Formats: sequence, C-alpha cells, structure tokens
Amino acid sequence: MLLREALGDPLLHKYSVVVLDEAHERSLPTEVLFGVAKGAQRRRKEAGKAPLKVIVMSATMDVDLFSQYFNGAPVLYLEGRQHPIQIFYAKQPQSDYLQAALVTIFQIRQEAPASQDILVFLTGQEEIEAMTKTCRDIAKHLPDGTPQMVAMPLYASLPYSQQMRVFQAAPKGYRKVILSTNIAETSITIPGIKYVVDTGMVKAKRYTPESGLEVLAVQRISKAQAWQRAGRAGREDSGLCYRLYTEEEFEKFEKMTVPEIQRCNLASVVLHLLALRVPNVLTFDFMSKPSPEALQSAAEHLVLLGAVDRKDEQLLLTPLGRKMAAFPLEPKFAKTLLTAPRFHCTEEALTVVSLLSVDSVLHNPPSRREEAQAARRKFLSSEGDLLTLLNVYRAFKSVSGNREWCKENFVNSRNMMLVSDVRAQLRDICIKLSVPLESCRSDTSALRRCLAHSLFLQSAELQPDGSYAASEARQPAAIHPSSALFHSRPACLVYTELLHTSKCYMRGLCPVDPEWLFDAAPEYFRRRLRAPKS
Repeated sequence: MLLREALGDPLLHKYSVVVLDEAHERSLPTEVLFGVAKGAQRRRKEAGKAPLKVIVMSATMDVDLFSQYFNGAPVLYLEGRQHPIQIFYAKQPQSDYLQAALVTIFQIRQEAPASQDILVFLTGQEEIEAMTKTCRDIAKHLPDGTPQMVAMPLYASLPYSQQMRVFQAAPKGYRKVILSTNIAETSITIPGIKYVVDTGMVKAKRYTPESGLEVLAVQRISKAQAWQRAGRAGREDSGLCYRLYTEEEFEKFEKMTVPEIQRCNLASVVLHLLALRVPNVLTFDFMSKPSPEALQSAAEHLVLLGAVDRKDEQLLLTPLGRKMAAFPLEPKFAKTLLTAPRFHCTEEALTVVSLLSVDSVLHNPPSRREEAQAARRKFLSSEGDLLTLLNVYRAFKSVSGNREWCKENFVNSRNMMLVSDVRAQLRDICIKLSVPLESCRSDTSALRRCLAHSLFLQSAELQPDGSYAASEARQPAAIHPSSALFHSRPACLVYTELLHTSKCYMRGLCPVDPEWLFDAAPEYFRRRLRAPKS
C-alpha cells in the first residue's frame, strides 16, 4: 500500500516515521520499499524538508547488513523472554524426512506427558493433509490407556474455523499434534507447544534468469529459520526441538534466508521502479542486489508483454506499461485485465485474476476426499482449472455467499469473501483507467484467448511421449494430479505456476489454441520454434 502511495509521492511527504516490521522476511515489495524509504530520506534532507525517520524491526535479521545499508544506523536490542530449549539432532542424514517426522511424533507421544503439544514443520498442504490422515489412522489403533493424540493441519488456505482449532486446548487426556507450514515460524504463537519437530525443509520460489523458469520447489531452510522454528518450543516454558538433520548438515545451511529479490522473476519490481521514475533500474540502491542477468531477464519479459520499450539502452514505460503499473498485480495479470476489452471479457478476467490473487478457495480434507471430489464435479470445466474456478465463483455469487452452501461444497468462504474484495478494488482501478467493463457470458473461448495473450510466456506444448515442454526453456513438465485436465491431454496450454516435488508439475491450467499464442507474440514464438530442442 505504501509503495502504491509512493508512485504519486516518491518523497512520502505525508509521513514523518515509517516502521518496516518483520524485515527478515525480505519480500519483493519490502525490498523495493527499503530503497524508496532510503531515497526519500536522502532527498528530503538535501531539500531541507522535514526529516523522515525509518524504524526497521525484526526478531531475526542480518543486523550489520541493515545498519550499513541505512548509513550506519544505530542498532537497538530489545531482549525478549524465551525459556531454555534443548536441541536434538539426527544421528545420521535422513533420506525421507516425512517418515522421520512420523517416527519422531510417535516417539514423543510414547515418552512425554500427554498435556504437552507438538508442532511439526512441513512444506505444503498436500504433505500436511497426508501426514494428518496417517497420524489419525495410527491413533485409532493405539492401545487403551496409552496417551492419545489429535492431529491438526495448519496452512494458509485452510478454512478459518479449522485454523482456529489449533489455538483451542486439546480434550482431556489428549495432546495436539499441529502439522504446519512455515506460517507458524513467526506469524503466530500457539499456546501449549512444548515440542518442535523441524524437518529442515520449506517450499520456496526459485528463478533461473537464463531459462526464464520460476519454480516453486522444496528446499533446505536457513540457520535463521531453524532458530525461529526452535524458538516456538520456548514461548511459555522450557521446550525441546528435534531437528531431523545432523549437526554437520545444519552447519552447511545458509546463515540467512536468501532474499526473495535474488530468487524470483523481477518483472513486477522493474515495472514498479520505472513507474517510480527511477532513471536506471540496474543501479537502483537495493539492499541485496539481484544479478544483472535477473534484471535484464525481467526487462526482456516486460518488453515481450508490451509494457516497456528499449531506446538507446534505456528502458521506457509504454502507455500500456504505465496502466499495468497502476494494478497491484504481477505484470502478466495486469496485462490480462488490460487485454480483456479486446475480447469483451473484462468482467470474467477480473474474477479469474482475483481468484489467483488469494490462497486456494477450494478445500480438500483427506478424511472426506471422495465427498469433496463429488462436490467439485459440479463446477468442473473441460476448459481447465481457471474456468473451473470461474464456475465456483459464479455459483458462490448465485447463492449470495451462503456459508452453508460453502460448507457443503468444500469452498473456503473466508477466501471467497476476500476474492470479492480484491475484485471490487481491481474493478475500481479499471474504471479509473477507463477500461470497458464487458462480459463474454457463456463465450468462454473469448476468456481463453485473453489468457493466451497475457500468459504466453507460461505456455506448454504436448510432446509425443505424453509429457509437456514448458516455457522457452522447454522444461519437461506434467499436469498436476489436482488439475481439472489431469485425465486429458490438450495439445497446448498456459499455466500459472510450476511446482517441483518428485517432478515438475504445472498448476492453474487453461487449454489454448497455438494460433492464439502466435497472435499474442509472433516474434517470440518464431524464436522459440527456431531454438534447438533439448
């Protein structure tokens, strides 16, 4: 929000103090905001205007780096209360961290008093739901008189009422086992946690500028994250942390988490800096500089989207690019909204982009998987995941967001309300930019053509062996099992995300006609056809 204000007021005249909290998270917007705040400080001082005070706060961060970046700023330490924590390491490397986590849970259950709860760090929803089901199945067959347990999942797209269950005390004679993503690292404190089981893994984005591939992959955490996780065991009393990796492995972890700006596609950052009238994006004062290759790749990405022109080695925003910068979205989704009038489908494009801007609106509990799949079939579209989501939203609106309907259909009502809010905000921006608001109604091919024109950089072609070659890098990829297209093989499609687990999967799919892609970016696809196939 502050960055959006900075577009119209780069010196942040309205403010005398800016507090940047949770600075260790180093997300893309905060990374740009560090540079904007520092620049505003300097320019206000040079102009003799009221000074701008910047306060940077975090529980764990590279203090020296922040202090040096902000011109030798003083560092203040506030000592928190943390009870002593015993750390246990694995004796040898674990080939299967999920199996190791399961064994550790039941080892603690056997040896520790029933009133003490366990927090286990896993990487994502699928892992957590599978582990929850396994724990519940084993718990059913525990002998009478032994300590009982109740397994609870915790991840961002879980319905709100189920997230709240982790904060309630377990029934008498039971202990909670909370299976969580890294949202339990810093964002929340769960009472009653005595034991932490740290798998040492996290799901994070990884970007390769040479190939243009951005993949969500499971990888090792940093030492800073490991200490954050261990700290969860000592919030209320002394605790224990079981690390499912050896001490030697821990010593090889990165000291701090690699900032998002050094492992993501920077197209949105470059677009925003150009909108802020930064004269040379390559020399912008980033705290942790991304590679020149990553910035050049982002610039090339924006040129292909029509947001930027190159003139004498300078990057200049086009009129389309200036409009794209007005949306708080990734450039490809801003392009979707601005291309939609050509295909008379702005209303549908607004809905799809809003659905992609929040956590999953569909809930799939493992204990009721068949029921959930049966409910989902009502909305399933042969035209892919994005059209399936559109059907869910239309049905949600037709019942005025009825909560009972959401429950029956395994739809996350809280996330759906958020989609409505996001959609209203994006619609307001469209109105300010004089974007015509039309609906294609049942002509879904118009919406798919629009998506082909904005997501063409994330297209994939079917190969003779049944796999897909994704993006210009021709990355071998498969359709994710949760996709509406899992049992079909369209010749050509666009996707919103690549996920790397046992292999590379595409998610958020929409089948498209190859001619639409060629129409969207003829030169790009000529080049792609000429490229040697690996």
